[in-house]
Amino acid sequence: MTYDFNTITDRKGTNAIKYDLALARGKPADALPLWVADMDFPTAPEILKALHDKVSHGIFGYSAPCEDFYEAVKKWQKEEHDFSVERKWILTTPGVVFAIVSAIRAFTEKGEAVLIQTPVYYPFKNMILANNRKLVTSSLFEKDGKWQIDFEDFERKIVENDVKLFILCSPHNPVGRVWRRAELERISEICLRHKVIVFADEIHNDFVYEPDRHIVYQTLSKEAAENSIVATSASKTFNLAGLQFSTIFIQNPQLRARFQDARNATGYDEPNLMGLVATQAAYEHGKDWLSALKAHLSSNLDFLRCYLKEKLPRIRLIEPEGTYLVWLDFSDYGYSDSELDDLIVHKAKLWLDRGSMFGCEGEGYQRMNIATPRPLLEEALNRLSSVFQD
Repeated sequence: MTYDFNTITDRKGTNAIKYDLALARGKPADALPLWVADMDFPTAPEILKALHDKVSHGIFGYSAPCEDFYEAVKKWQKEEHDFSVERKWILTTPGVVFAIVSAIRAFTEKGEAVLIQTPVYYPFKNMILANNRKLVTSSLFEKDGKWQIDFEDFERKIVENDVKLFILCSPHNPVGRVWRRAELERISEICLRHKVIVFADEIHNDFVYEPDRHIVYQTLSKEAAENSIVATSASKTFNLAGLQFSTIFIQNPQLRARFQDARNATGYDEPNLMGLVATQAAYEHGKDWLSALKAHLSSNLDFLRCYLKEKLPRIRLIEPEGTYLVWLDFSDYGYSDSELDDLIVHKAKLWLDRGSMFGCEGEGYQRMNIATPRPLLEEALNRLSSVFQD
């Protein structure tokens, strides 16, 4: 089947926060939004068929995963990520952020420290603070165009703050890193040495550019598997975020029980039916659509790279190894963070994610979502060019 990723779908008036909340979020009504991490394409036809079939059935009662669902998840993880999963390891939550909050509540007490590596997906910070835990940050740093882990600082922060939980972003949003095995093994060694539980947010695991390869944290070693929670979802991969459904892998039965208790204490212990249906259909029938999507994303990335080189050479692309979110460095222009954001929002009429949202290390950067039809990406770049071209 041939899939079309270049036809523009009108998303206005659909309760889409990306398109319908511009004025409420202080942005111009005509700002072109390439910020939040959902895609501007309809999901795979096979998923739509499964959802239509469920709607036609007409009954939306309390539901739970069946064996076919677990088999679909296990097969996907094995074939796509060489991760052999047992059925008892799999839990479901209404999203990865929900799972992060459940882990914070399960494995730490109020006032205890949780570590993140900034710049990083900002709900990590927000959820730590909202749950009255101590926020500890270890800054990534850039070297030769690639963001790196400062392992000495990472371990020092753990020791100095008696950190109990570390939230890993893998692949890393927003800097686009796909962590190498040696990097993950060193993280594991440090966390095991200091009895720090690892929560690995691997929601972008299906978006990795050749020759890089995503490594599931729990495949590092038996010890790493026993000391971690891995969170994934079909939501990023198949554009299903609004269906509120994620799959969580916990091998250690003690950690699994504590996590499950924290999740159940919220009163949300049964999954969204449509999220369940869509996820199973995605993992059973979505592989061809995903392959075509990844080819489109690679083509968009090539277009972006060439456009910047030819027309906006002072905007530096941090070459992504994974995700469909690109990290753009505007620092050569010398603007302050607020000046840069004002130019992009009010002059270029673009709604991107301001780099400092992810931590102070992101000042001078902007995050752009390239999971969009080519005409919209080209329009966005033309708007940038109208303001920033030398």
